[in-house]
Amino acid sequence: MADMERRIAQGRGDVPADLVLRGGQVFDLITGAMIAGDVAICGDTIVGIGAEYEGRAVSDVAGLTLVPGFIDTHLHIESSLVTPFEFDRCVTPHGVTTAICDPHEIANVLGPEGIRYFQAASEHTVMDIKVQLSSCVPSTDMETSGAEIGADDLRAVMGHPSGIGLAEVMNYPGVIHRDPGMMAKLALFEGGHMDGHCPQLTGRDLNAYCAAGIRTEHEATTPEEALEKLQKGMRVLIREGSVSKDLHALAPLLTDVTAPYMCLCTDDRNPLDIAEEGHLDHMIRELIAMGCPVLAAYRAASLSGAEAFGLKDRGLIAPGRRADIVAVGSLAACDVRLVFCGGVVADDAAFAARCEVAPVGRHSVRAPKVTPQDFRHGGNRAETDVIGIIEGKILTEHLHEDIVPVDGDKRPDATRDLARIAVIERHGRNGNIATGFVRGFGMRAGAIASTVCHDHHNIACVGVDYADMALAANRLGEIEGGFAVVRDGAVLAELPLPVAGLMSLERFEVVRDRLVDLHAAAVSLGVGLREPFLQLAFLALPVIPALKITDRGLVDVTRFEIIG
Repeated sequence: MADMERRIAQGRGDVPADLVLRGGQVFDLITGAMIAGDVAICGDTIVGIGAEYEGRAVSDVAGLTLVPGFIDTHLHIESSLVTPFEFDRCVTPHGVTTAICDPHEIANVLGPEGIRYFQAASEHTVMDIKVQLSSCVPSTDMETSGAEIGADDLRAVMGHPSGIGLAEVMNYPGVIHRDPGMMAKLALFEGGHMDGHCPQLTGRDLNAYCAAGIRTEHEATTPEEALEKLQKGMRVLIREGSVSKDLHALAPLLTDVTAPYMCLCTDDRNPLDIAEEGHLDHMIRELIAMGCPVLAAYRAASLSGAEAFGLKDRGLIAPGRRADIVAVGSLAACDVRLVFCGGVVADDAAFAARCEVAPVGRHSVRAPKVTPQDFRHGGNRAETDVIGIIEGKILTEHLHEDIVPVDGDKRPDATRDLARIAVIERHGRNGNIATGFVRGFGMRAGAIASTVCHDHHNIACVGVDYADMALAANRLGEIEGGFAVVRDGAVLAELPLPVAGLMSLERFEVVRDRLVDLHAAAVSLGVGLREPFLQLAFLALPVIPALKITDRGLVDVTRFEIIG
């Protein structure tokens, strides 16, 4: 009651506010109006706008426009390749004050321990990290992960203040066909928030999925798909990450009418792309440049996400709301000048004042040492299934090519852009190795390997030389996971990711610079993809159509079965 009385008193101006933002104008996301006057803040809460206030501290925002802090409605912080603390330091200055994360990357390696690590980290970051509970660990029964999480495991990690609900329900066949394990997880969160993941689902199958109570979804890649999901009551999260780029396809749907039901997410961006383009601020700029209404873009970036995920304390600059505020010089440019998270300026001092949580998941790469012979691909038929990359998408094509076996091996063929792809189980559970073909890298020599391999995070390796592939894969075991580029028996570039084989212990600037070196090394192999490492990682995700590969073999996702 004392805190409430203090807020009321400061809002009325009976006593000075803790902090006053003076000289700017507030962009009201309800009416679209610009509101002149001070913004008064008491603790972490806005208590007054549109009036003059006295403050114990005053921040000069003259000439700036104040907008609500941005909400990234779906991402996996692990895929930024840095710890939650470095993600915080990297992304918050771009105006992101709330990140709704699913820690299923680290959960697939470490199980509930990985979720608890993120929950503990969320207690200390400047931005507000919301930790949803991972619904699909592993994503299917067609892969080997480092852990399995059932309903009882989820129950044990429920109740943390960072929690919102159940994270993306990727096993949509399990929902539609009422798999008992999936039903038990859904029952835990019935009546609460359940996040979706159902690429290309339509018709009565989509009806069935929505009937489970799933209300948000980020996998729409076409206006038609997004429109059907909107019409069936789903909030559509427009995604623009380092690999999955759907903003340009879905932007025409974002209007002042639909904006309350459309949000923005990254799912995911790495430090190099953040440095070169930005984060949600980049999405806002792009949307406005494409002709999207300014009000719609900023609603989607904040208020819509708050309402979609039940965060009733944020999304507006209004009395009683959390003081998550971004000051920009221009709405169209979304040039972030100043960021407040819960009334705290997101500056070097705020980041330095945090208490950090010790990293987990060291020495998690327990893969067998491989030899060049392990990458042979047998078969007595020329007709061969090939994964076809669609750049900018995590969707793939299911191609068929004639590849004649020679001495019992179907070899890579750089002249036809047919590279060998392999997935090596690295959790020390069975030592599986599966091989196949992929088209789209443009690789003429060498190999690339990664322990960022969605979502089971085994070792994914692509190459046209078996010896280089073996060296790249084995090198990841020596550096506790990460990325490696190899050519002619030499490691050209690497990035160690010793936290569960997913995250670096370095500052994000170091990771950014290492990514520059890795991209240059990949280009020297002939690779033409803009983001080859994360593109490779998604080739092993068996819940995204059409053809993928795990340690158990090629997966026809449309049929949801292993085919070889």
